[in-house]
Amino acid sequence: MERVGILVVSYGARAAAMVDAFKRSLEYEVELYIADRQRNPFNVERAAEHVVIPDLDVEKILRFAERHRDRIDFGIVGPEKPIINGIRDLLEGRLKIPVICPTKRYALEGSKVAQRRLFQEVIPEVNPRFKVFDRAEYKSDEALRRDLEAWLDELENRVAVKPDAPAAGKGVGVWGDHFTTREGILKHFYANLKYGPVIVEEKLEGEESSFQALCDGRRLVPLPETRDYKRAFEDDRGPNTGGMGSYKDVDDILPYMTPEDWEEERRLVERLFRHLRGEGRNPELLGIPFYVAFIHTAEGPKILENNSRPGDPEIINILPLLRDDFVDICYWMLEGNLTRVEVEHKASVVIYKVPPNYGGFEKVYPERVRRGEVGGPIDLSEAYRLRERYGDRMRIYPASMELRDSEVYALRSRAVCVVGIGDSIEEARRISLEGVKAIRGGALWHRGDIASREHIERSIRHMEELRGHR
Repeated sequence: MERVGILVVSYGARAAAMVDAFKRSLEYEVELYIADRQRNPFNVERAAEHVVIPDLDVEKILRFAERHRDRIDFGIVGPEKPIINGIRDLLEGRLKIPVICPTKRYALEGSKVAQRRLFQEVIPEVNPRFKVFDRAEYKSDEALRRDLEAWLDELENRVAVKPDAPAAGKGVGVWGDHFTTREGILKHFYANLKYGPVIVEEKLEGEESSFQALCDGRRLVPLPETRDYKRAFEDDRGPNTGGMGSYKDVDDILPYMTPEDWEEERRLVERLFRHLRGEGRNPELLGIPFYVAFIHTAEGPKILENNSRPGDPEIINILPLLRDDFVDICYWMLEGNLTRVEVEHKASVVIYKVPPNYGGFEKVYPERVRRGEVGGPIDLSEAYRLRERYGDRMRIYPASMELRDSEVYALRSRAVCVVGIGDSIEEARRISLEGVKAIRGGALWHRGDIASREHIERSIRHMEELRGHR
């Protein structure tokens, strides 16, 4: 059996799912060198060497890789921060270690302004109406304020406010979610303006979907569509979070999408890819340079944003269903030979358990917090017994969890997810929920309506209404 050494830059359950996919290889003896934000118990158990780099600083990752450069055949990166900061450029430039992720130049989420302008150039028909407000382009704050107020009047206050840089200021704010008055919009806008340019764009009504495609620099191979649940609480209430769960249907599209929707998404992303790729092959676009958030509206699909990395949780729906060896898939991308990826015709549902502070749960639902468990250790033993019983139909991936001696503790973000796999969304959801409920301790909670029949039927009815208005 051929040995292969892989550097994994890790944060959260997304990387744990990658680690799991690598270790399931039947063709290779996989040796993993994992640079992680904390002592993730799943990764620690499976790594040849595991190092904690809390800030995922690219120079520190480079030094870790340098110690093992003779054992590492390639690297792969999950989280966006190291990609934006040029981890691939460093590893390939200094150590000659090939890396599966876009180069810094193609980390499109590094600037939301540049991204919107790129969409306007290449696929303007699916770009929402937007304006960029940059203090440097105005002679006075009064002039900027007048333009902003006029734009808000034109859009009737129904806007999304986005800072140029990821996680700058107060982040993305959306009408109806983060503010419901003009004063609220202005407060959010100016909190972000302190950090640089701000986009104010029309808020779109519709149903979202997540498009992901693997890329070898020459061609794109789209993966099945997934649906993410960003809002913290049931019935799509509460603040937007990193994603409380997601689902994939048996086939490539979601229940409320049409085959024409799917083809249109593929066509749009292919146009974007060809524009960036140029002629021939552009190996700077390896990995998942296109993880695109679409929203399906009365006018057809519109593009919300693109990320140059795998989705979390969306890629977790896909990795356990790969029929091809994940190591082979990585080599196909590196060599420019990726022509297809076989994914099982199964449904999958991902549900996260999170700590009581996440999404403000303990403030909104104090009566539902088990106070005696807050901050205590997490017991995964019953869930792991279920995993043994269900076999390949269940996966358990620790995310923002830390191994301390022999016990596991949740940190402040999404703690652990369970993937259920079945012949229908309903079966996959049942398995995922059973695993989630078996995880004890820490006062962890989960959103109970991920992939529920009621939620999916509501999305179907919503799209039927919107299509009726076309």
